[in-house]
Amino acid sequence: MAELHFEEEEFDSRFNGKTVLRIIGLAKPHWPLLVGFIGLIGVTSVTESLFTYIVKLIIDRGIVAGDRTFFARGLAGYSGLALLSGGLVFGFIYCAGYLGELMAYDLRKRLFAHLQRLSFSYFDRTPVGWLMSRVTSDTVRVADFATWMLLDMTWSITNITAGMVFMFIINARLALWVAAILPLLIGFSIWFKKFIITEYRKVRSINSKITGAYNENIQGVRVVKALVRERVNLRRFNDLTGSMFRTSYRAAVLSALFLPVVQIVAAIAVGAVLWYGGNQARVGALTIGGIQAFIGYITFMLWPVQDLARVYAEMQRSIASAERVFSLLDTKPEITDRADAAPIGEAVAGRIEFENVTFYYEENNVVLDSVSLVVEPGQTIALVGPTGGGKTTIVNLVCRFYEPKSGSIRIGGRDYRDYTLDSLQSHLGVVLQTPHLFSGTVGENIRYGRLDATQEEIVAAAKTAHAHEFIAQLEHGYEEEVGEGGALLSVGQKQLIGLARAILARPQIIVMDEATSSIDTITEGLIQKGIEELLSGTTGFVIAHRLSTIRHASRILVIEKGRITEDGTHEELIAKGGHYHTLYTRQFKNERIRDVKAFG
Repeated sequence: MAELHFEEEEFDSRFNGKTVLRIIGLAKPHWPLLVGFIGLIGVTSVTESLFTYIVKLIIDRGIVAGDRTFFARGLAGYSGLALLSGGLVFGFIYCAGYLGELMAYDLRKRLFAHLQRLSFSYFDRTPVGWLMSRVTSDTVRVADFATWMLLDMTWSITNITAGMVFMFIINARLALWVAAILPLLIGFSIWFKKFIITEYRKVRSINSKITGAYNENIQGVRVVKALVRERVNLRRFNDLTGSMFRTSYRAAVLSALFLPVVQIVAAIAVGAVLWYGGNQARVGALTIGGIQAFIGYITFMLWPVQDLARVYAEMQRSIASAERVFSLLDTKPEITDRADAAPIGEAVAGRIEFENVTFYYEENNVVLDSVSLVVEPGQTIALVGPTGGGKTTIVNLVCRFYEPKSGSIRIGGRDYRDYTLDSLQSHLGVVLQTPHLFSGTVGENIRYGRLDATQEEIVAAAKTAHAHEFIAQLEHGYEEEVGEGGALLSVGQKQLIGLARAILARPQIIVMDEATSSIDTITEGLIQKGIEELLSGTTGFVIAHRLSTIRHASRILVIEKGRITEDGTHEELIAKGGHYHTLYTRQFKNERIRDVKAFG
């Protein structure tokens, strides 16, 4: 398990009001639910406050004054209010839960759609685990903020406000005593705010690294076991989890300190009410029911204040999650359509021209240096040369996965940036050295090349790719499950399915990235026949590892240090006696030696 060097964007340690507003903005498409549950919370808070006030009246008029009729009416009113309160609580919890699920659903769709638009360069530098953490756990936290946390916060604030209003109605002077305590709690919250949010941001950052480590270790489990790297990986993973534990512990301690202080302040407030209220009762300025109501309202406000501490801690984590989700959504694709871009149409079948194309992934490391190349329609261009010479970069530029840093690429006589990405790439067929299959059946993976294809067309493509024979031998044929990433099939079988998928797509431009480099000789022969069918009548780019497979290419280009050093047919380059001649004769000799050893 390699150490993760991906550095996340650093966010301002201050409370970010813009982030909060943006989270709330996610609920805009469902504003009736948002308004509904906030309104119901307000009505519920008033209803809850009325309970205490009714109890005061029952004590003063029904019990102390001995009015039995009022006592009965008071109890009936209390019971009716309890039924109303139950219905209101059900209403706002239902609205909040429904809104939360809708928001998480919308956010996941937005993130997935946005990931489809991002350029290859973004995925080159961003770990899969980081992205998975954003789409899964962080979306839930963001939705929770706009629903359950907002619900708890609104309920707490409205309860405190309603309680204070009723206390002022009962005795304004005593209510001022209670009101004086609230700024102390608010100031304490503000002071703790920056410490809590800083720690939880660290927690989210480390959590992303842990998710990435899980992903890498699971995907590379064969390499890990083959190289006996379990102990080293475990030690590095323990370092990450230990760091997360220490950071989470510090955040939990800071959050926990809030509650004791709230309880101490509340106890002082209750004691003050009892002392002052007792004096007021002796002179007739406050009734026994009034004292009981004040104590009830202080207790009534105590749990919202305590709950605010919990909500505040969770809110910091949600804001930290939201900042990362929004940073992903705000990432702009490096390759986008121009405002006046048009569909490529028939131009895709025209000539492809590189004119002084320079490209680099890192500014100080040029991969292609002023490359010029003209490919006529229907030609098959084979690219050979040392690793890192620029072969894959050329085909990536043809596919417009990247764009030239300088120079231009023209298709059909026009700069290919004048065409829309979708229209260009919909005419491309790509067969990779390590083909990727999606979880599902063999037939579904072939159909991925053209989603509206019939079963007959799928079978025909498989036959053209010479994949039908092995598929027919599978227990469930085209309905056979391939497993995650095609793990239940051999490399050669996956390659044949990938080839069938490309054939089904009927592309105008074919890119073959060392499609036969990792398979046995027999399967290579089958794939080679399929490649010949696929390349017939189309423009093709083939990155070749086994040079014997490209002898019939229209042209062979030798790419070294970002430049085209040789260009010609197989016969022309052999006759020239240059680098290609050396590569081919050396490889041919090695293959003959292996054949002699194999067959004795």
